[in-house]
Formats: sequence, structure tokens, C-alpha cells
Amino acid sequence: MKGKRLISTLLIAILGALIGLFVYTRFLDRDKLMTHDEKANKDLKENVVYTSLVPQSGVNDFTYAADKTVHAVVHVKTKTKVSSNFSNPLYEFFYGPEAATPREVRGYGSGVIVTSDGYIVTNNHVIEDADEVEVTLNDKRNFNAEVVGRDPSTDIAVLRIKANDLPYIRFGDSDALRLGEWVLAVGNPFNLTSTVTAGIVSAMGRSLGLLNNQYRIESFIQTDAALNPGNSGGALVNTQGELVGITTAIISPSGAYAGNSFAVPTSIVKKVYEDIKQYGEVQRGLMGVNITDVNEEIAKDQNLKEINGVYLADVTEDGAAKAAGLQAKDVIIALNGEPVKTTADLQEKINRFRPGDKVTVTYLRKGREDNKTVVLRNIEGTTGVVAPGSLSTTVFGANFAPLTANDKAQYNISSGVRITSISDGRFRDLGFSKGTVIVSVNGQKVNSAADIRKVTGDEKKLTSVEGFTTDGTYFKYETRR
Repeated sequence: MKGKRLISTLLIAILGALIGLFVYTRFLDRDKLMTHDEKANKDLKENVVYTSLVPQSGVNDFTYAADKTVHAVVHVKTKTKVSSNFSNPLYEFFYGPEAATPREVRGYGSGVIVTSDGYIVTNNHVIEDADEVEVTLNDKRNFNAEVVGRDPSTDIAVLRIKANDLPYIRFGDSDALRLGEWVLAVGNPFNLTSTVTAGIVSAMGRSLGLLNNQYRIESFIQTDAALNPGNSGGALVNTQGELVGITTAIISPSGAYAGNSFAVPTSIVKKVYEDIKQYGEVQRGLMGVNITDVNEEIAKDQNLKEINGVYLADVTEDGAAKAAGLQAKDVIIALNGEPVKTTADLQEKINRFRPGDKVTVTYLRKGREDNKTVVLRNIEGTTGVVAPGSLSTTVFGANFAPLTANDKAQYNISSGVRITSISDGRFRDLGFSKGTVIVSVNGQKVNSAADIRKVTGDEKKLTSVEGFTTDGTYFKYETRR
């Protein structure tokens, strides 16, 4: 009996010891668990970054960029007097003859201060044809603005106001942008000042066919940052608050924002701004070629391994490309060692250079790769500095674009220009309209507005014009002697 009690006592003691050991280890594990949780909380706190006015890597915080840039984006307001082209006797009977007098049209947009002494970059279409330009700063001060220069080819214009110690935005590197990178658009949509929207870079190097200028350069940054009327000329900035583009346009079936917006990259803007500021005119280096993107048909015809590059549809007789030895049907694949995939890509890269600059062109001819050194020329065919006004594409009230290789084949001609728009002037008086093809002026072949200006003595003498009407009918106009 005593043996059984002893065994029971021992079993109870052992069981108690086991329970004690179990409880002890559980508490120890709990302490360890609590220590682990506390450490995790500590690590979490170390990774939490509060919103502040310093740039932070890896955090989608836009307050730094917004605060740094919003004060340097201005409201641009324009006034333009528009005269009526017709008279309505009934309207004048009720409202008087003053009803036919010129009326004032107001416009608005945005601009970006880029220097502390008042230089402002905006879109050309914001201030084009304006009689007065007024700038309102973010602090509500108003200034009359001087138009320093315009470049319809890139839709960029430069203004200046008389002020100092202004907040401004530094130029950033648009080439460094990557797809998916966050950007902010700062502007004045619908006259709502100091508006900031955010989005990502959706695409680069977009060409939309928005500009009718003969020497147009389109290589837009596409984003999904919301833009609306009034944003034109505003800032597209990166998260460091650097200017990477000038907001310009949207694609929309309704006229309001529909998910896509476009900006001129600073790789173009900065060059235009610096040229206008220094020379009063953009010093644009030209190759003297008609180009198009390589497509599947061209790639097959030229024995290309990839559907990439820029196809030379035609080479101007007195142009820089021909002088360097480039020929029609050559395919440009690189410029100064940097790959070239599209016409927009090539135009944007060439735009960085001035007349007289040398560039190395890598091209394919019948599938064989080679290089040529091209000395770029100006609109006048030389390598000198062009004077202010020399790049204007308006002659006798008309604007022009060069003919494509298909156009020349259609009309069986080797030269010519097409009227892209026309207003009051000598050519409208002669009955010319948009789409008219002009082959020669004063008996000399023309390939640009500059050619027409040159052969007419800067619009002083017009004796003959030869070309084709919009329906393809040949005509020749001659003045009576």
C-alpha cells in the first residue's frame, strides 16, 4: 500500500515538474515573442516617413515638388483685336455702324518663370497674334509682358516682365525620364490659378501632327496628368521640382481632359529659349531631307533586320545631307552614336544643334551600315547665324510645308511647297487657298517659304507663280507688263 502511495507521489511530483517547466518555457517564449513584436514595431516606425518639404526617395510625396514650383507658374492673359470680314446691314441697322468695328478677344494660358529676372517660357499658341500680353504672378501682382521671341516650329515662346528676385523653376533633364515615372502638371486650367495635378509618364517621343509649320518638331512627353484649357504653357515637373516639359495639348473627343496629355520636353524647350534669348531667333540646324518612319514595307524593300529607323524619302539638292553623301532611300539608325528609331526622335535630336555643327549620321544603304559626317545648315543654306524673322514661314499671307516624295510623284515634279494656311495677303487675292501647290515663283523653283521670300526680294516683287490647285489642275499666273 505504502509502495503504491510512493509511486503516486513520485508521479504527481514529476507531473508538477513537467507542468512547471512547460509554463516557464511558455512565458519565456512569450517574452521572446513580445521582444520580436516590439522590434517589428520599431522597424516599422523607422520606415514610416512623414510628409515634409524635402525630396524623399521611394515615397510618393508630391508636396516638395508642388511647393517648389507653384509660385513660379504664372497666369498669362492676352488681348487681341479681331476685325469682321463681312458687313451685315440688318445688324448695323439695329446696333449701329460700330457693330462692324474690331472686337476684342481675350485668351488665357500659363507660363513658367525660368530666371529670377523675369524670363518666362510659354506656348506660342497662347500668345500668337496677341496685341497685349499680361502676366499675373502667384502672389497676384500683374505685369505687362514683352514677347521676346516665338518659335511656331516647336510651339514655344519666350516672354519677359520687368521684375527681379522672382521664384523660378530650374531646367531638368527630360532625357532622364522613364516610363511610369511620376510627374506633376502645374498651371491655370479654366482660369483657376495655381492648380497642381499628378500622373505618370505614359510615353515619350509622341508626334501628333498638331503643328503646321514647315520645320515643325514634335516629340511630346505623354502623361496622364489632368490638363484642361488654360494649362497650355504651364510646367511639367519631376518629383524633384525640376522643369521637364511645357504642357501643351490634350487629345479629347469633348474638348475636356480624357486621360492623355502632352508636353514639349525640355530637351527642346531649353535650346529654343537659349537661342531666342541670345540671338532673337532660333538657330536651327537642318539636314535638308524629307523623312518618314520605317514601316514593314520599307524594311522589306531595304533588306532591314528590324522595323526601326528613319527613311530618307528625298534629299534636297543644296542641303547638308546631300553634301555629306547621303542619298534618297538611306535609313538613318543613329545620330552621334545614339539610336534613332522614329522621325520624331531624329527631329528632337537634330534640334539640339545649330548651323555649322557637325553630326555623325549612322545609316543603312541596301542593308549595309556606314557613317557620314554632316555639317548642318540654316534655312538659307549656309552655316551662319540667321537674323530675327528669317525663320518665318509666312509669305504673302500664306504658310507652307514642303512636299513629300509621294506629292512630287503625283504631280511629276521635282520641287514645290504646299500652302498649309492662308490669311489676308497677295496669295489670297490671287485666289490661292489651303492645299494649293506652288512649284515655282518668278520663274525659279521653290522648296520652302525662305525660297519664295528670297526670289521675291522679301515680298517686294512678284511676276509669276506656277503650281497646281487643290483639285490637281495646273495653273500659271503672270503679271501683265
